[in-house]
Amino acid sequence: MKLVLASTSPRRRDLLARIGAVPDRVAAPDIDESPLKAELPRVYALRLAEAKARAVDRAADEVVVAGDTTIALGRRILPPAETVEVQRKLLGLLSGRRHHALSAVCVIGIDGRARIRLADTVVAFKRLTEAEIDRYIDCGEGLGKAGGYAIQGRAEAFVRHLAGSHSGVVGLPLYDTRTLLESAGVALG
Repeated sequence: MKLVLASTSPRRRDLLARIGAVPDRVAAPDIDESPLKAELPRVYALRLAEAKARAVDRAADEVVVAGDTTIALGRRILPPAETVEVQRKLLGLLSGRRHHALSAVCVIGIDGRARIRLADTVVAFKRLTEAEIDRYIDCGEGLGKAGGYAIQGRAEAFVRHLAGSHSGVVGLPLYDTRTLLESAGVALG
């Protein structure tokens, strides 16, 4: 049995290694990640994780794992910070508030069945000053990330409270991922 990671994220690859799962190959899923009209954040994250897993070709002896991390402020899905302007706006929205980091994982076993779980982590940021936002943007680590920050880096100093899966906020909830991989028959180290 071989493991396929349906993601080009180095963070997801590193997280898998923490549970003894080394992908035999990595495949980039090509899907439209636009939210559907009135789609709720939980539904969105679950849909994307499964779509990513199904978007890669799978041989009969391969198990595919894919994930999606969505940052939600209430019912609002926050986009990735593709530009500095978007990142500044996102950090301003998150400043002094709590939000949900919804990390979905999907495993498609050799039986072809999709197994899906969602880790909902509540993250509360301290109130950020303009200078803190500027310094964080200048470090560059939050660009391209959901919600405009990387919790495994400097943004961790902004977190005044976290309840849930830290690895889920990084990009893959390890407890849930391990459980799904084992249920699909993957032996982990």
